[in-house]
Amino acid sequence: MRSEQGQGTVEWVGLVTLVSVLLLGMVAAGVRVPGARLARSVADRILCAATLADGCGDEPALVAAYGTEVGELVRRHMPNLVFEAGSRAVPVDFRRCRSSACGDSGGEGLVRRTDEHLPVTVFVHVVDCREGDETPGADCSGDRGGNLYVQYWTYYADSATLRGMPVVGEKGYHDDDWEGVQLRFGPDGEVDQRASSHDGYNYERSPYNWGADTGRIPHRGWGPETGLLFVSGGSHAGSAFEFAKPDRFTPGRRVHLVPLEPIAGASSSRFAISPPWLKRVWLDPEAEGTG
Repeated sequence: MRSEQGQGTVEWVGLVTLVSVLLLGMVAAGVRVPGARLARSVADRILCAATLADGCGDEPALVAAYGTEVGELVRRHMPNLVFEAGSRAVPVDFRRCRSSACGDSGGEGLVRRTDEHLPVTVFVHVVDCREGDETPGADCSGDRGGNLYVQYWTYYADSATLRGMPVVGEKGYHDDDWEGVQLRFGPDGEVDQRASSHDGYNYERSPYNWGADTGRIPHRGWGPETGLLFVSGGSHAGSAFEFAKPDRFTPGRRVHLVPLEPIAGASSSRFAISPPWLKRVWLDPEAEGTG
């Protein structure tokens, strides 16, 4: 028979876990919560202690790849993912899944895994432009100097912008899709954010983005960190602010993070579009194009 003390401990863990999940859900959905940054940090730690956060086990690999300071920073600043209503695809590990059959997840609310039980996965690439720690080969010229850049790359089996249209069918517009969100840590402690949006990077979703993608007007690019990445249902284009009523989310601490540098050097996988390590932004963290 379970002791009263043990039963009380289980009940306490269950209570704080429930509160933490609700709090993270509110933050991820864009609800204004007093002291949201501190509240989210506390909730994240509780979830880790309760062994409910898949991502908590990533820290050793991240520290091994980037060192203690940067590894912990990468884990702590992973944005909450918020998916547009009606979407099904979630980011996965391309080494395990390259089709919507294993990369989609139905239902609403908290999303931890796909329907085939694969974890929500995001790849990481770091470009360090701080003096003495510069990433080999990186462009750290001009205003880049002194900054630390963290790129979170999401992989989807296809870009389904026109999924269901007669000329496209159910497969999507093209196979493979690499999107994501990037953070810039300045020497003054400020953190900026931008998300991939079609052929460039933007901060918030608006008709302005489409004009920017034509090349006739500049992309707006960076803005203050929000801790959120809103993912468009079809194209997976992102933004830092809510653009439609979302119905699904994955807290950042629930996302499985994988360092991309060792994979990039060894991967022989081919993609319909350029993978991150073949994009200009891989070595030039201020590049404005996504190609």
